[in-house]
Amino acid sequence: MNLSTLTPAKGSVKNRKRIGRGTGSGRGGTSTRGHKGAKSRSGYSKKVGFEGGQMPLQRRVPKFGFNNPDKVVFKPINLDVLSNLASEKNLSAIDDKVLFENGLVSKSDKVKILGRGELKAKLEVKAHSFSESAVKAIEDAGGKAIKIA
Repeated sequence: MNLSTLTPAKGSVKNRKRIGRGTGSGRGGTSTRGHKGAKSRSGYSKKVGFEGGQMPLQRRVPKFGFNNPDKVVFKPINLDVLSNLASEKNLSAIDDKVLFENGLVSKSDKVKILGRGELKAKLEVKAHSFSESAVKAIEDAGGKAIKIA
């Protein structure tokens, strides 16, 4: 066996269809495109959502509501989660970077600390927003609640 004698397996290689090469080829005339209509013309491309002239779905379905571009969405983190994190990792300060490194938020999330659970450790917590009960609980435990701009 050498490189000059190698051939592909039988039946694995097919010849391409030569379309539009005269009526004798069996694929001349309309060139397998059928008779007339947009699909037989060159340059045809179906538009996205086109349903053959029927009113398309995106125009049949009514639109309602409003998406406020200025809305700020916070990722909620409760005090019991902070307490567990502080005890596991032996932390005295928690900010959005620490939360990201431990998989609790994504990099671009804004964080709001909520007051569910108990906080026993003295923590310095930095976040974008706090609930009143969370601020009270953090300060009662001897820590600080610092708002990030």
